[in-house]
Amino acid sequence: MARMKFLCDADRCIECNACVTACKNEHEVPWGINRRRVVTLNDGKPGERSISMACMNCTDAPCAAVCPVNCFYTTADAVVLHSKDLCIGCGYCFYACPFGAPQYPKVGNFGSRGKMDKCTFCAGGPEEDNSKEEYEKYGSNRLAEGKLPLCAEMCSTKSLLAGDGDVIAQIYKERVAKRGYGSGAWGWQTAYRESIAT
Repeated sequence: MARMKFLCDADRCIECNACVTACKNEHEVPWGINRRRVVTLNDGKPGERSISMACMNCTDAPCAAVCPVNCFYTTADAVVLHSKDLCIGCGYCFYACPFGAPQYPKVGNFGSRGKMDKCTFCAGGPEEDNSKEEYEKYGSNRLAEGKLPLCAEMCSTKSLLAGDGDVIAQIYKERVAKRGYGSGAWGWQTAYRESIAT
């Protein structure tokens, strides 16, 4: 069985936010919530790097470890999902996740912010695949349709990869072998032919 993973090649990401927009449109994610976001370091400076982040489907997920009602579960494909029926909105997962994946769907006082929402790797939830109930709670279940997450499919530079972890690792390994690795192999220095003073 495949182990589904995301990988963002920071040397290719151009911070276009197509992945964020694709996710919001595909799943009708409420305003103010982003299941995926792009983080940029050294914005506008030499060495700038952007990376698209969402749930990384951890092997030993900290969100699941701290959940008091055990609403998180891992599918056979190693995708970490949660049940909104079991979720009580306590927010422990929000603080435990190093990637900031679980989020409150509303702004407000404690107890009024709703049940947590997070990236589903386009795998839906515990309801019947592609049912109306599943779509209303979690959005499209593209994995059940034999498709990969839309965020990765919409990435114009193919920096965001999604799918079987072994296949993705091989793709990244081939990219690094082809372009080299280290300072100036790709990115700012190559694109703008600038050197960084050390």
